[in-house]
Amino acid sequence: MRQLRIKPNSCQIPKLVERLFTHCDDDYSFSNEEKESFEPGWINQTTQISNSSIDQAFQYRSSEELDTYIYVGNHETYNSGGYVYEFRGRLSDLQSNLSKLHQLEWIDSQTRAVIIQMSLYNPNSQLFTSVTLLTEFLSTGGIETESNFEPFNFYLTFSSTFQLICSIFYIGFILYFMFIQIQLFLHLKLVYFKEFWSYIDVGIIVCSWSSFGIYIWRYKEAKRIGNLFEKTNGYVYINLQLAAYVNDILTFFLGFCCFFGTIKFLRLCRFNHRLSLFSQTLKYASKQLLAFAMMFSIIFMAFLTLFYLLFVSHILSCSSLLQTAQMLFEMTSMKFNISDLMEASAFLGPFCFSLFIFLVVFICMNMFLSIINDSFRHARENAKVKSNQEQDILSFMFYKFQRWTGFELFYFKFIFIFSLNYRFEKIK
Repeated sequence: MRQLRIKPNSCQIPKLVERLFTHCDDDYSFSNEEKESFEPGWINQTTQISNSSIDQAFQYRSSEELDTYIYVGNHETYNSGGYVYEFRGRLSDLQSNLSKLHQLEWIDSQTRAVIIQMSLYNPNSQLFTSVTLLTEFLSTGGIETESNFEPFNFYLTFSSTFQLICSIFYIGFILYFMFIQIQLFLHLKLVYFKEFWSYIDVGIIVCSWSSFGIYIWRYKEAKRIGNLFEKTNGYVYINLQLAAYVNDILTFFLGFCCFFGTIKFLRLCRFNHRLSLFSQTLKYASKQLLAFAMMFSIIFMAFLTLFYLLFVSHILSCSSLLQTAQMLFEMTSMKFNISDLMEASAFLGPFCFSLFIFLVVFICMNMFLSIINDSFRHARENAKVKSNQEQDILSFMFYKFQRWTGFELFYFKFIFIFSLNYRFEKIK
């Protein structure tokens, strides 16, 4: 259980109300965090280190000692150090220690966050779980709680031979794909980055190799945790916070690999007439959609500030700019209950709602649909004029096979010699 505190009198009291207030405690930040060690009860500063769990709870410990990391809460981002009490011993001893901490006012007006961290392991399913329970103490007197459970599994070895073969095949494919892209970049120079699909190819390569490196990092972290658990026989708290972060980063990169790979699959399907119309429609509508996006963002920001300033103290969905934006997007999709706005203000609520629906849903959405419709009409007319040769996947594959095997040059030589012999026989 780790506590983060602020320094006393961390904010200044205005001179007009100095007689009414004796002290002022600000919100938590890295600059006003308390890092001194105290005697039990927060009475005197001390530099002595005690072995008692009660005394250690009033002594500041750094992140190097605790093996902890920065944690992001709903209101603030909290540092990795703090004042720590470890739950160790019998249940009766823990209950008496917690009662003693309560009597010594371990949590007081200077407390801004209490983080309880637990590490769980299920040997049957080989599943690790990092549990974080956060309680934030706001400067206004409010208390907000948050819980975070992150289960993950360390796959130190491949579970099957098929998985190993697929991984080797994927790495080999990425090596070949990267070699092709390097050759293409050396040939095209800066023109390479003018194509949209070049960024998709680069994204696949970068995310794949990043996932490979993070997988090795996760493997080393798993080995470190296993060795530490073996040395201590489980009697020392093992923090899984870094392992959970690394596992989340690996999941993010694997997700982006699947995303870029799926987008790349659309290029292989460009021989389909409908998908070709889709890509051509986006190509024609790109400039108009860019201008529309700028116009729509200005209107949306105007309504965002309007709803936030009018209903920030009346509606929970407008308590922050992010939640207000989420509420407006729900209103755009017509999935919003108007009763909250009517209860907040009998006139302004329905009026602002009607104004938003008229300008955003009726006008802006119809403009968006008209841009897409007009671009689709141009793309369909262009598809009728354009030759259908590029839509034939068999001709495309045969052309690529000729270029790859060098059969294309032999084929043209054969046609040239055959045409000469035909003309010569005709002259005879």
